[in-house]
Amino acid sequence: MSYSRFEAMKLLGARLADELVILSLGGAVDEWYNAAPHMREASLFQQQLGCVTPEAFGVAVGLPHRRIVSLDTDGGLLFNLGILATLGNEQPENLFIVVWDNEQYQSIGGPATHTAKGRVDLAAIARGAGVEQAHTALTLEEFDAHCAAGLSASEPYIVVAKTDGILEPGIKRKHSDGREDKYIFVRHVEQTENVSIMGPSEHN
Repeated sequence: MSYSRFEAMKLLGARLADELVILSLGGAVDEWYNAAPHMREASLFQQQLGCVTPEAFGVAVGLPHRRIVSLDTDGGLLFNLGILATLGNEQPENLFIVVWDNEQYQSIGGPATHTAKGRVDLAAIARGAGVEQAHTALTLEEFDAHCAAGLSASEPYIVVAKTDGILEPGIKRKHSDGREDKYIFVRHVEQTENVSIMGPSEHN
């Protein structure tokens, strides 16, 4: 059983306002920017597999008063399962993690990940690492309910979304590079937090 990642993103996006989002590179980036355009400046993609949730954790520690959302993938999380043990020990109160689990490395043509055979349960692994609120959503309705719970939780909350492997057709590609995206995100944080993080771009 699976469902559209893009439709799930629209449900999540409708619940977000002033959160900060770290997301994985690949088709999910363009889908996210189309599903939740109001979150464009508050979202930053991470290029390296295994680094999305660790980066989101770092932002959550640095801004403990603000809700941080990690949009990770099955392939990305499998590259760094150790982050689950960190979350289990540190228990960040403001971190909500979505794992888009389409059982494949979609951005490189679709070879299967370890979740494809039905034996590897990422939510169960997270619970074993000490993240008690770790769940799998098999339907859009379940996913939306977990979004509501996760965004109001006072402990780390993970929902593994069992999505299909179909990229949403006809969506606009993002028209920016990584450097530009970094500045868009950082300037948004500076403005909303009333802090200075980086100087003028020509100095960096």
